[in-house]
Amino acid sequence: MRPLYLILLSALLFGACDRNNGGTQPTNTGDGYMQYGEPFAEVPEAEEVVLYEVNPLVFSAHRDLQGVTARLDSIRDLGVNVIWLMPIYEMGIDRSVGSPYCIKDFTSMNAAYGDIDDLRTLVEQAHKRGMAVLLDWVANHTSWDHVWMGDSSFYVRDNGSIIHPPGTNWSDVAELNYDNPELRAEMISAMKYWILEANVDGYRCDYAGGVPNDFWNAAIDTLRAIPGRELLMFAESDQYDLLEEGFDMSFSWSFYGSCWNIWNLEADASQLFQSHLDELTQLPSGKTTVRFMTNHDQHAWDGTPKDIFGSNDAAFGVFLTATTMGGVPLLYNGQEKGLSYQLPFFVPTTKGINWTLNPEETARHKLLLEAYHTYDALRGSANRSDYSTNNVIAFASEGTNHMAFIAVNPRTNPQTISLPQAWQNKTVWNVFEQDSIVIDSSISLHNSQYLLLVK
Repeated sequence: MRPLYLILLSALLFGACDRNNGGTQPTNTGDGYMQYGEPFAEVPEAEEVVLYEVNPLVFSAHRDLQGVTARLDSIRDLGVNVIWLMPIYEMGIDRSVGSPYCIKDFTSMNAAYGDIDDLRTLVEQAHKRGMAVLLDWVANHTSWDHVWMGDSSFYVRDNGSIIHPPGTNWSDVAELNYDNPELRAEMISAMKYWILEANVDGYRCDYAGGVPNDFWNAAIDTLRAIPGRELLMFAESDQYDLLEEGFDMSFSWSFYGSCWNIWNLEADASQLFQSHLDELTQLPSGKTTVRFMTNHDQHAWDGTPKDIFGSNDAAFGVFLTATTMGGVPLLYNGQEKGLSYQLPFFVPTTKGINWTLNPEETARHKLLLEAYHTYDALRGSANRSDYSTNNVIAFASEGTNHMAFIAVNPRTNPQTISLPQAWQNKTVWNVFEQDSIVIDSSISLHNSQYLLLVK
């Protein structure tokens, strides 16, 4: 028997009158929204995604969506096929600390970034370049001046007072009450809005584990039921049960943590491949995980990749490993410039990305991702064998059409690694040198050196 709140939820979803926003006109869809443009027909399968996170606040000198649209060619040229935009919604003011994850209205744009037409143009131009667009969604909480504050039943209360998310210090936001079916219906309605009105291709869902699983199941089922749509859903969580609720991808915090330990604490380098295997055994069939070397949290609070891993070469070795060991590669905006300064994501800020810096960083990111798309041995479905030692990460990978060997030295002194028999005394293509070489039975790597061989 279906729970009562699900019955009520269905009735609310298809019978409620949603707020009209951005000049849209009601249609016969039953929710007051209209389909803008044609749904993107080239949304990649989850295991084929190369993801690029954009923070509009620092991405361009204009600090708006038009500034992002102007650089879509450079994102595409890296080898990216999915863009994730950090929150673009109207931000709260009451108790605000400047976080874009403190949202005042889920169906209203942050005026500093532009209007819905600017978003539509960005999405349309991304689609023309073969890239899908995900919006960042924050379902767990709102700002204290959100439009829903007029109904306190939408929020969790303690002794009658609305509270901030328990177990956190996020005092700028208020915890939503998912025991209320009206709240659930409004949240799903707001998620439908951007898919229909701006033609976006899915969501990266912030703090997804803070929201009940059955809500995600109902929400994702509803979104996927929109006619003609292929959507990607990405959970900011390492709770693998969320993948059973309809998400396609989750965050690989464990992989990042293993990399941090190996590069910073000189932990056994062979632990990384075991971490990879442990994660694979927990992933449901058809689901994948997002692996990264940095993102907005790490860059803003912990340091640049250069700070965290010791050098830009070391950081690129982490990215090479994260990209080729399996899962979805994630780049954070400006990663390909090897910045020596951190990028905040709270406002106000005068920091931004200097796109003229370090062209060699951009070049090696392009070489890696070009190889990633060219050689099936580098992508998620390939069969991998570990040859790591205590001090070198090394593995061979075999796809249907190609073979690859990856070796990364996370240490600050030279290391030597023996090659598997199938790679000894062979002529192979050295991706980063862009040259054919003959290798013997072992290879030497100087400090923080990395190697990608294919055949």
